[in-house]
Amino acid sequence: MEINLEPLRLELESLIDPSLNITFKEANSLLKLEYKDDVVFIEVQLKNRKKDESDIKLNIARLVKIKYGFKGVHIEFFDSKYQLETEKKLKYLGVISGKGGVGKSSVSANLAVAFQRLGYHVGIIDADIYGSSLPSIFKMPIEPLDTTDEDEIIPAQFGEIQVLSPEFFMPLNQPLMWRGPMLGKLLTIFFENVCWDPDIEIIIVDLPPGTGDVQLDIKEFIPDAKMLLVTTPHPNASHVALKAGLGAYEIGHEVIGVVENMSYYYNEAAQKKEYIFGEGGGKLVSEQLKAPLLMEIPINQPMDKNSYIYSLDDMNGKLYLQLAKLIYEKL
Repeated sequence: MEINLEPLRLELESLIDPSLNITFKEANSLLKLEYKDDVVFIEVQLKNRKKDESDIKLNIARLVKIKYGFKGVHIEFFDSKYQLETEKKLKYLGVISGKGGVGKSSVSANLAVAFQRLGYHVGIIDADIYGSSLPSIFKMPIEPLDTTDEDEIIPAQFGEIQVLSPEFFMPLNQPLMWRGPMLGKLLTIFFENVCWDPDIEIIIVDLPPGTGDVQLDIKEFIPDAKMLLVTTPHPNASHVALKAGLGAYEIGHEVIGVVENMSYYYNEAAQKKEYIFGEGGGKLVSEQLKAPLLMEIPINQPMDKNSYIYSLDDMNGKLYLQLAKLIYEKL
């Protein structure tokens, strides 16, 4: 006998997603409704699974088993990407490189500060899992993070910038020895179980060098993220950086620009640029990727010798402010 699921479908579509305050039909929440071997199979996407899943599951079970008399029900939940018109959409910027040692994390940290100086509310995720260094760059204490009543992690604070790093989950000076599945769990926490300030507009993600598991996972968590590629001026370094950029394109991320870090040393006495690490690497990568060379940042030391963050009195501080303006236009 053919089972008519249409009345059940109409009732399911009239359910409300509590975090959106609109019906399942309006939010396209009902992904699947099938009947097989006395079991109704249902797939539903919710805006806030952690908060709403148990109540919605109970409501669906009551409908299926009590009101409509089906013997069994199997419900799967997924995260909804539905955006309300009044909902602010976060902008994600991934910072990538081909190899370590090019100053990618330093660029990420100083960019976060530059965005904050421009008046934006900024968060930063240290997703360079094995080489996490943002707390060191910001000179933050390594302490366990607080959680909300819903067990969501509250990021640490560097001034007004919210910071998330594996360092806060590990004993001090303990190496991270995790493999693929554990890394995936940590990234799930970073992207699905964090209580960011509701005013956050931009989240910078400091990614590991090269092309690996984390880059592939990031595509699943933040498919619309834009990428900024950091290289140094030497052609050998840029050759490796190019692979990272091509890898980003291959998995569907847009590379919005290239930054050549440690580009030159500015000799104030002679008032000229000295290219102590070679020349032309950033331009080469930019041309190959067809992405603009946004900035050439010189090798320099902050005026405050105890800091890794450039002030606006530093040449590099002014350059990072310009870079942040250029990037925001592309986000």
